[in-house]
Amino acid sequence: MEENIIISQSVAILVDGNNIERSLESEYKQSTMINFDVLIPKLLRGRGLNRLIYFREGKNISSKLAERLHAKYHGSVRPCHKSADIPLSITATQLSSKVDAIIILSGDSDYVELVNHLKSEGVRVEICAVESTTAEILKEGADYYQPIVQEDCFSLPAGVGKKKSRR
Repeated sequence: MEENIIISQSVAILVDGNNIERSLESEYKQSTMINFDVLIPKLLRGRGLNRLIYFREGKNISSKLAERLHAKYHGSVRPCHKSADIPLSITATQLSSKVDAIIILSGDSDYVELVNHLKSEGVRVEICAVESTTAEILKEGADYYQPIVQEDCFSLPAGVGKKKSRR
C-alpha cells in the first residue's frame, strides 16, 4: 500500500530580476520574461509559499508585474539602489529563521557565500536560473538546482519592454 507523504515546508522565493532578465535575453536573444504561473508551481512541488520577492535595480519597474505578483502570490517587487545582491542577501538572512527553504532565482556566483551561510543555518537552498549563465560553483553549493527552460518563459512582442519610462 502506497502512503501519502505530506510535505509541510515553507518556502521563500527571492528573484534577482536584473540577473534573470539579462540571462533570458542572452539565452533567447529577444525580450523574454518568466511565466511565473508555470515556474512557481514547478519550484514549490507541493510546498507552501511563504514569500515571493522580486528585486529589481532601476526605476523602470513594471507596475503590471508588481500587481500580478501581488494578486496571485502575495508577492512584491522591491526596487534596489544598485544591484540586488545585498538587498536579496539581507532579506534571505532575515527570512532564514522563518522558512524551511529559500529558492534564489539567479545564476550569479556572488551568492555562493549566502548559500553557504543559509545552509549553515539549516535552511534548504535551491537555485533556479538559466543553465548557460549559472555559475557552476553556485549549482554545486546549492541543495538543488532547477534550470529555467523555454517552457518556463514567454516572449514579448518586438518592441515591448524596451521603452524608457518618462517618470
